[in-house]
Amino acid sequence: MSEMIIYGGHRLSGEVTIGGAKNSTVAIIPAAILADSPVQLDMVPNILDVKNLMLILESMNVHSEFVDGVLSIDPTDIEQSALPSKTIKSLRASYYFMGALLGRFNRAVLTFPGGDNIGPRPIDQHIKAFKALGASVSEDANGKIKIEAGPDGLVGAPIFLDVVSVGATINAILAAVKAKGTTTIWNAAKEPEIIDVVTFLNNMGAKIRGAGTDVVRIDGVKRLIAKNTHTIIPDRIEAGTYLSMAAVIGDGVLVNNVIPEHLESFIAKLNEAGVNLDINEDSIYVHRCDNFKPIKIKTLPFPGFATDLQQPITPLLLKASGDSIIVDTIYPERTRHIAELIKMGANIKVSPSDHIIIISPTAKLTGAVVDAGEIRAGAAAMISGLMADGVTKITNADNILRGYDNVVDKLTNLHAHVELINNTNLIN
Repeated sequence: MSEMIIYGGHRLSGEVTIGGAKNSTVAIIPAAILADSPVQLDMVPNILDVKNLMLILESMNVHSEFVDGVLSIDPTDIEQSALPSKTIKSLRASYYFMGALLGRFNRAVLTFPGGDNIGPRPIDQHIKAFKALGASVSEDANGKIKIEAGPDGLVGAPIFLDVVSVGATINAILAAVKAKGTTTIWNAAKEPEIIDVVTFLNNMGAKIRGAGTDVVRIDGVKRLIAKNTHTIIPDRIEAGTYLSMAAVIGDGVLVNNVIPEHLESFIAKLNEAGVNLDINEDSIYVHRCDNFKPIKIKTLPFPGFATDLQQPITPLLLKASGDSIIVDTIYPERTRHIAELIKMGANIKVSPSDHIIIISPTAKLTGAVVDAGEIRAGAAAMISGLMADGVTKITNADNILRGYDNVVDKLTNLHAHVELINNTNLIN
């Protein structure tokens, strides 16, 4: 695993351009195997999750090439084959191959997906959706999940999700897009990344309505043909991370390639904390801020405050004039960053009974050896390292590389002093 070395205390300035959305990309790449033609994607982030998804594609004889942010995928000679278990376990988003393979072949067999350890993330709603479409689901002693349609293939049906789930919504869409008849997903998630996936599919001939609302309707089609390059939307989580970073240790930073409407709840909290922002059509300028106010955050499904942004905003709240509180209703156990920030001197505690995070004023952070236990915990450690006196070493930095596009280059361009050691994993 890579290590990130941060020489802290250098204030940031300049511009940073946000890459394509990780959470769109990791769903659209599996969705590409539903196409009956080659597919081309633009503004694809250079992250480890893309590399791992390309390895999974190759195991199915789906050839792909990634050059300068453009990913070409050719699924026309796809073969049903055993997927690489180690790679499947390396990222949670591998579960999108369940819906995509089921939609393509009426059958999917793969190892239980892995990814970040941020508490329980069951796939029961995914399974419920597949069963509603007429598939049977079983698991063998080795942890492989087998999903098979009935003799008549998948048949459109109403799907009622018990909880709002981005993954289950997308997987249900992938399975239903070529099913016979009409599928209606009730209590669907509304995230922008879902709209992006649906836009990709509709541009190939899918018939999907209602993306971005809680009711999505899919009329099954027989073929999907890509006619144009699909451009991935900007990554709102990467954008929020740089906005937090710029606010707490910036001398004026322009964050380019953002969709402010996707960040409204996050921007509202930055404003509440005293951060002065100039919001433009596709960029946000963050003014230097030396006085932060304490705030309360409760994570919620979109358009609420994103769970993926509660950790990147935490270092900023250490500089507030009073106690801030974070309640993560999506993943209450998403607290792996806290012990690491405490090593640097952060004054944070978690209520063990209800997982409420209390962030108290902290006069100074000091560089230390900390661990990036998962993507967003790594982002919190990274921002804290930039704020800290001395040198911070982040171990397991591959987790940061899984979610942040060309992160060292971007930080360096902002005048941060950062380097990677043993980095052999990104796409060259």
